[in-house]
Amino acid sequence: MTGAICTTTCEYGRLHTFGVGLLSFPRPNPIIATKPQPLSGCTRSIPLSTPLTVSYGGRRRMMTMNAAATDTLQKGIAEFYDESSGVWEDIWGDHMHHGFYEPGSDVSLSDHRAAQIRMIEESLRFASLSDDSVQPGNIVDVGCGIGGSSRYLARKYGAKCKGITLSPVQAQRAQELAAAQGLDGKVSFQVADALNQPFPDGEFDLVWSMESGEHMPDKTKFVNELARVTAPGGRIIIVTWCHRDLSSSEESLRPEEQQLLKKICDAYYLPAWCSTADYVKLLQSLSLEDIKAADWSQYVAPFWPAVIKSALSWKGITSLLRSGWKTIRGALVMPLMIEGYKKGLIKFAIITCRKPAS
Repeated sequence: MTGAICTTTCEYGRLHTFGVGLLSFPRPNPIIATKPQPLSGCTRSIPLSTPLTVSYGGRRRMMTMNAAATDTLQKGIAEFYDESSGVWEDIWGDHMHHGFYEPGSDVSLSDHRAAQIRMIEESLRFASLSDDSVQPGNIVDVGCGIGGSSRYLARKYGAKCKGITLSPVQAQRAQELAAAQGLDGKVSFQVADALNQPFPDGEFDLVWSMESGEHMPDKTKFVNELARVTAPGGRIIIVTWCHRDLSSSEESLRPEEQQLLKKICDAYYLPAWCSTADYVKLLQSLSLEDIKAADWSQYVAPFWPAVIKSALSWKGITSLLRSGWKTIRGALVMPLMIEGYKKGLIKFAIITCRKPAS
């Protein structure tokens, strides 16, 4: 998800009493750990028209949403980001995603902005792209926000980058910032659907999705599109919110867990959630290689407390009041994300893979 100040139908009046210290988390899942071994792929490719049955939204069912519901969801996403992106940029800058922190570290606002850059670098490292000999030339930023990652990656690699978002306001602002930073010829932004990307097959050697997968109503189609636009030998990086993996004896999340996620979905224009294991299963179905996944929840612990603290600052309060009631209600529901992390229900996941060279 790109940006954290959102709209909700739920009321939580206890924001002013909620602590903003570092969080503690359960121990990582031993199957998909902080530093995992690569997960083996499979050799069978599943057509786009055959959705997988997984634990999407905490229930084992197909990962789809009907067309009318998808249109409504995407309209809500676009309108929300049209309204709230300026608030986020005003307080946090142009990177609309979590930061990467050392567990237990003491941080300031400047540290948070540095941590957002660190999140990009750690994601590249995890995907084996930190080696200077690896230089992606064509990059797509799927769910680009106001283009922070696009511009960073374009500068880092001297690459061309295309960003897509559902928000016209975000696309326009991203292009303005690119021009101001002398990157107008390197990066471009447009309004487009991640489930139906306006690009030919195999165009990009790095496909980047930083906190946008949680908005996707059809995870199967989303992953298929990421793979379709990836060039042979190219890398895919997905950093996203997931719910915990279900055990072999579970058919769904517990009712109280489902209820918490529903409140977050209502707030942040999200469809039902899936697990990290579900993403791995989808990538395996497409015969993608070097599949790796990790739970980085412990490394993002300071983020949401810091967002709440910034919302309670004078600048944050005045920005929220100017933005409108939708954004104010969203600010009031932010403690739910902290609650979900603390309970081990929400996982901050990274999943990477490589498309076969031939």
